[in-house]
Amino acid sequence: MTKPQSLPLWQQLQATQHCLHQVMQGASTSQVLSGVPSAMRAGVQSLLYFSLRRLGTARALLKRLANKPPKEPSSSLLCVALALASTVENPMYSEFTLVSQAVEAAKRDGLMQAQAPFINACLRRFFRERDELLSQIVDDPEAHWNYPKWWISKVREQYPNNWERILEVGNLVPPLTLRVNLSRISRSALEQLWSDRGLKFSKQGEQGLVLDQPIPVSEIPGFDDGLCTVQDAGAQLAAQIIVSALRQQRHGFEAKSVNADWGELGANGKRFKVLDACAAPGGKTTHLLEYPELQVTALDVDHGRCEKVSESCERLGVQADVICADAGALGDWWNGEPFDAVLLDAPCTASGIVRRHPDIRWLRRETDLAKLAILQRQLLEKTWEVLAKGGYLLYCTCSIFKQEGELQIQSFLTRNTDAVICTQPGHLLPTACGNGTLVTDNDLNDHDGFFYALLQKK
Repeated sequence: MTKPQSLPLWQQLQATQHCLHQVMQGASTSQVLSGVPSAMRAGVQSLLYFSLRRLGTARALLKRLANKPPKEPSSSLLCVALALASTVENPMYSEFTLVSQAVEAAKRDGLMQAQAPFINACLRRFFRERDELLSQIVDDPEAHWNYPKWWISKVREQYPNNWERILEVGNLVPPLTLRVNLSRISRSALEQLWSDRGLKFSKQGEQGLVLDQPIPVSEIPGFDDGLCTVQDAGAQLAAQIIVSALRQQRHGFEAKSVNADWGELGANGKRFKVLDACAAPGGKTTHLLEYPELQVTALDVDHGRCEKVSESCERLGVQADVICADAGALGDWWNGEPFDAVLLDAPCTASGIVRRHPDIRWLRRETDLAKLAILQRQLLEKTWEVLAKGGYLLYCTCSIFKQEGELQIQSFLTRNTDAVICTQPGHLLPTACGNGTLVTDNDLNDHDGFFYALLQKK
């Protein structure tokens, strides 16, 4: 983790404490960070994400340092400080700096002024008794893994051979992976542009480039010009799977590249009609539109998120028919003409992208799995109706929980005898490189967790 700079640490601790408290009240990190002044947002985000990745440890330590739980906002401030303090290897701040700045943050907040001596005592005691306190929580699963206990149990039950490594990966800082817009520039040309600007990066998959050190997207050469966009390597597979199936069906070969010789558009020069049923924020939509033989309809139920899809299309120089509607309410948007392919990136727990969104683990409840599985089932049934005979439906989720992937598809196949599974469905387990690959299930090397299943209507 990069140490936040420019502003006094006490000020950043105050803002981080406020954000953490809001997240614990149910807000997402994107929501709370949007309210942080731009001058301090990057530093606060860094501290907030770090705190969320070590929140289980911080909470367990706080229980041992305080006879009774301190009230807010002191509780959140102590959790942020203890998350930082409990990092034994390569700590960001010295003991003196962290204690003095946390106390300063309390003194400068009217709601915490009276608690400043208590905060000082807790942190000083932690540093005096650090080894003993850390040994006391080593057998606490939530403190050790920094996930809710139900989450740990679910991953352990479903992945008995990989559960520890999957949890480890979710606590790592993810890479900044970008997809080259091959409809506008070749990957080699963008590589040259980046190299000329001094960027260090590596290739990944067919279209991916991974920066060695993340930087603001506004500083990435070609980003504002639509030559690339942020998208995890695992997410880049969606459009490739759909186009490969359509091309093989019509032309007898797979899609190896956007710029591959894909032949005629089809009978009468018609393009494939593709529905992106849950399109926002538009990463997969714009990827589909990079393939010249596709005509894409992008749906999303939220007007603001539809605007994000349109903005992404405009920046990347592609055009989709963006409709604000519920994919399951066919009467509100469907004109009765079937689609050649459907991409259903269904709403889910997002358990596969927890390293990018560390708040997810603390915001989700175990009961959410059953509720989301019902919604996924409904969307599968409805989008299946709009699919042409012989067409393909790609069901995907950014989840590692089998209720949202493998089990969902098994259930769908038993209800729909006109559905054929085209490839062995599977959960793409989150992986990470750097200090050694932790989980390996494909040649992408570093990606988030996903589930993909390609179905064809007989």
